[in-house]
Amino acid sequence: MTNSSIPDLSEEYALRAAGHRHVAGLDEAGRGAWAGPVCAGAVVLPLDCDELLGLLGGVRDSKLLTAGRREEMLPTIREVALAVGVGWGEPAEVDLWGVVPATRLAMERAVAGLGERVGALLIDWLELPGLDLAQRSLPRADRRCLTVAAASIVAKVARDRLMVELDEEYPGYGFAQHKGYGTEQHRDALMRLGLSPIHRVSWRPMRGSVGRPAEDDVSGL
Repeated sequence: MTNSSIPDLSEEYALRAAGHRHVAGLDEAGRGAWAGPVCAGAVVLPLDCDELLGLLGGVRDSKLLTAGRREEMLPTIREVALAVGVGWGEPAEVDLWGVVPATRLAMERAVAGLGERVGALLIDWLELPGLDLAQRSLPRADRRCLTVAAASIVAKVARDRLMVELDEEYPGYGFAQHKGYGTEQHRDALMRLGLSPIHRVSWRPMRGSVGRPAEDDVSGL
């Protein structure tokens, strides 16, 4: 792991210096999945804590951590953070408005769940025009900013846990393994079982089918 993968607090401190006492980092999980919701995490860290970098020294972009390591880090994040929020964009909302608007909606809901007076947002890639807050949207913010990296872990763990639960509700698709993403296992399950109520029916692999995917749709997965 390179130093460029180790997030710091430089962006958070810059926003605090600009007068924003509480800065929330936001990130999402599940945006590219075929099934299940988009999940957003929001985290506010105590920027006046001198030991913050040490306390959260293991926090990285969730994609750089194993599932076990993410589960290990989540309790520490929750213990250290001033506030943690989780928001969801449901599959039906993805179908109705598109995945980017549904992701924005999930992020807005995560911010609403913080319960803190947030003055500024640090966001991985997206902007949230529906929120009247100072915002910085940065590429690869989950690798650069500690609050965003922490939010990425919150979102990923919350969504993975939900997909394990949904695997019990809709058995046979392998949701506990692939978490709704487009794997060969998932494709084969679609061919055998058709769509579940949590599939994003507007997406090409599922489009045009409410029960069993058409052969020409599935063959192009």
